[in-house]
Amino acid sequence: MTISIGNDHAGPEYKNAIVDYLESNGHIVINHGTDTFESVDYPDFGHPVAYDVESKKADLGIVICGSGNGIAMTVNKHQDIRAALCWTKEIAELARQHNDANIISIPARYTSIPQAVAMVETFLETPFEGGRHANRVKKIACK
Repeated sequence: MTISIGNDHAGPEYKNAIVDYLESNGHIVINHGTDTFESVDYPDFGHPVAYDVESKKADLGIVICGSGNGIAMTVNKHQDIRAALCWTKEIAELARQHNDANIISIPARYTSIPQAVAMVETFLETPFEGGRHANRVKKIACK
């Protein structure tokens, strides 16, 4: 699977741990994240991830900022993106199962690195259930 990842200054350590996990499990990673703790603007790192997922260059995306909110709002401006702000494995699982989320947003200041990696693992391994959820997901887009 190809995964696009982006992060601001709150997430370099998270990104590195997640990239290590992804690559050790055979995934291809497109890295749009910063490696510095110097202040940067999260939209500059979120939009490229959304473009990768929209264009099918990546199967799924991961975005990381301090609260997870700003970067989730950014990527959700893209028509075909369904980003879910997750802070537990259970929420990551439901985001995939019920909402067909294609980007997970991780709040670096409110989760640990092991939690973040576990959420990513769950997000990638959980399929969309379809069924009654499919019609609801279709109604999310404003096309």
